[in-house]
Amino acid sequence: METEIELKFIVSPEFSSQLLNKITEAKILQQSSRELGNIYFDTPDQLLRQHDIGLRIRRFDDVYVQTLKTAGRVVAGLHQRPEYNVEIDGDTPTLALHPADAWPEGFDVDLAQQQIKPLFSTDFTRQQWLVAMPDGSQIELAYDHGEVHTNGKSSPICEVELELKSGQTDALFTLARELCADGGMRLGNLSKAARGYRLAADYQGDTPKPLTLVATTEQDTVESTFIKTLEHALEHWLYHEQIYTESQDQQALVQISQSLSLLRQTFATFGGIIPRRASALLRQELQWLEGELAWLEDANSIQALTDDKSYVLRKLNGRKLLQQQLDARYEQLPDSEDMLRLMNSARYCGLLLDLSRWILSRGWQPFLDDKSRAKLAGAIKPFADNILSRSWRELRDVFPAERQLTRSDYLDQKPRLQRNLMCGLSFAELYDPELRQVFRMPWVDLLQGIDDLYALEPIRQLLPLFEGDDFVQIEKWLQRQNESLIHAMDQTRKISIELAPYWP
Repeated sequence: METEIELKFIVSPEFSSQLLNKITEAKILQQSSRELGNIYFDTPDQLLRQHDIGLRIRRFDDVYVQTLKTAGRVVAGLHQRPEYNVEIDGDTPTLALHPADAWPEGFDVDLAQQQIKPLFSTDFTRQQWLVAMPDGSQIELAYDHGEVHTNGKSSPICEVELELKSGQTDALFTLARELCADGGMRLGNLSKAARGYRLAADYQGDTPKPLTLVATTEQDTVESTFIKTLEHALEHWLYHEQIYTESQDQQALVQISQSLSLLRQTFATFGGIIPRRASALLRQELQWLEGELAWLEDANSIQALTDDKSYVLRKLNGRKLLQQQLDARYEQLPDSEDMLRLMNSARYCGLLLDLSRWILSRGWQPFLDDKSRAKLAGAIKPFADNILSRSWRELRDVFPAERQLTRSDYLDQKPRLQRNLMCGLSFAELYDPELRQVFRMPWVDLLQGIDDLYALEPIRQLLPLFEGDDFVQIEKWLQRQNESLIHAMDQTRKISIELAPYWP
């Protein structure tokens, strides 16, 4: 058995010339070019897929190699999967050739052998170089150009893969950083096999989904919870990046922004143990990317106001001019080409690589003293109780039940409320789900109320364009909308403050 450790990148066909220029600067030990044909197999009910197993036969020249890949992990494009290879005589798989301990416990190999059949194929040209790194590591760099196909359907393949053949994982990131310096590379979270399964199933793509709770357990330490939360945010980010590149669904960008918020909040939550200087460069780049996506709030507000189904502006005499101005403002916001260009930029790719490398190499460890290491090794539950209590005190201070809050007060406190709700994602699974839900929902409703309040801001900004009766009508309309929202939010705030916390 070998453990395959590699980084995968999606590139354009034009990237090949850029790649060749980069290779001339590297120390090349070997190079080759091959036509590779691959057939992937599974049972009719995709039993292998259900167990996160991949089975393929690869043909190159007159050699056939059967490969079994078992469950692994993916962190920001870094794929780590155990694999078993055996040379065979043709393109018919023989499952018994792989060792018994390669299969999951209880897996019926004989039954799978009887049902196995070809599912899809990938055929591509692979240009390959063995690169010697300054630290002595050796990395296989491959450029694959071809297609995956099944049942008359096909999808292009244009990828760069970096596989560690010997040495340190860190060398993969070093080489990847050099290759992406001029942009044009995007980390690939889907393998060729995953794309083949999608094509075979005529899968139309994923849909955006909200951030879920981190799978923290009482057996976790403070450090393992920190790592789980960072990886959870990264997975959410790359899942929605894939959606956006396929469909340009703006809500996928909203979820990427949520991932960035969770990452930044995680650094803050654990900042009492992990010194800020350990993550300074990462936090700086995360802040940059958040800024690149800051326009989404305005875009969502304008869409809510101009949506034909909402009829928000239908009673206003100046609705035609409002519609024109809102449409004009929307047109000035970044479009899908801008966002795809961002996702293929050197800075964007570099941020993902640096964050992934930092997590995998435990980049905070050199900044810790013995006291901090002991705290990170401690049980998560007492730490979570303390953090949530501190967060709760902060909410009570900024949303006091006894004081009347204005529109500005609510808008000013939106970031703080978001941070507190994000903080809870790391620890919520440690507590009773019913009590947790009862406590969190009013705060979530309050955040939605603030979002609804903010959605009126584009109209408020356009108010100076109007005069006379139109001005008066729109101003009164805004006032009524504000009063209605603030009244509802005040009631929600009072309910929220009176609820008992779900932690001890």
